[in-house]
Amino acid sequence: MTPLVLIPGMMCDARMWGDIPTHLPALVHHALPTGADSMAGLAARILHDAPDRFALAGLSMGGIVAMEMLAQAADRITRLALLDTNPCAEASAVQSRRGPQIDRALSGGLDHVMRDEMKPNYLAEGPQRGPILDLCMDMALAVGPQVFRDQSVALRDRADRQQALAAFKGPALVLMGEDDRLCPRDRHERMHALMPQSRFVMVPGAGHLPPLEQPQATEQALRHWLEE
Repeated sequence: MTPLVLIPGMMCDARMWGDIPTHLPALVHHALPTGADSMAGLAARILHDAPDRFALAGLSMGGIVAMEMLAQAADRITRLALLDTNPCAEASAVQSRRGPQIDRALSGGLDHVMRDEMKPNYLAEGPQRGPILDLCMDMALAVGPQVFRDQSVALRDRADRQQALAAFKGPALVLMGEDDRLCPRDRHERMHALMPQSRFVMVPGAGHLPPLEQPQATEQALRHWLEE
């Protein structure tokens, strides 16, 4: 069975993927982007524990880490799925917000940062919005403020990885929630153009977290990617 490494988004754990991993035709390895405060360090830690060769899927920050892994060890990655993510370096306007957020999180305000500044941008409207936001908060508090600091610094200082995508020739999926306000469509279209062999999937009724908002459509796209 194909090994598949799954990397969740910022301040999330394996629960972000819902039940999808249990239905995929792959031997799933969950990898959390923790233990370093740079993309290079996070990618190196995951590569150290990953199978020799594997399929790789990441969402949001997980996708950014996946692209860094591609830059470090493209020969080990057989296929690539990027969900609701961004191949570019961080915009200066976003960088400027990182410091104050880190200060608030480290001084006991992680729940307020997540509730007031991050969670409102995650999801499309829908009946499951409340329970999914509660899960997001639970994951964030379980991961904790130090990881928030490390992940924020890694995102702030990340390199542009468009060249790494352009060099990848394996089966690829670019997927986004139609209502994603954090990673807009033009970023996904750019990734699709850099990898012309990729399949571009837009998931209706989803924002930044399609695995939780629209699990059936997300699972179908991932299954198709793994089997093509």
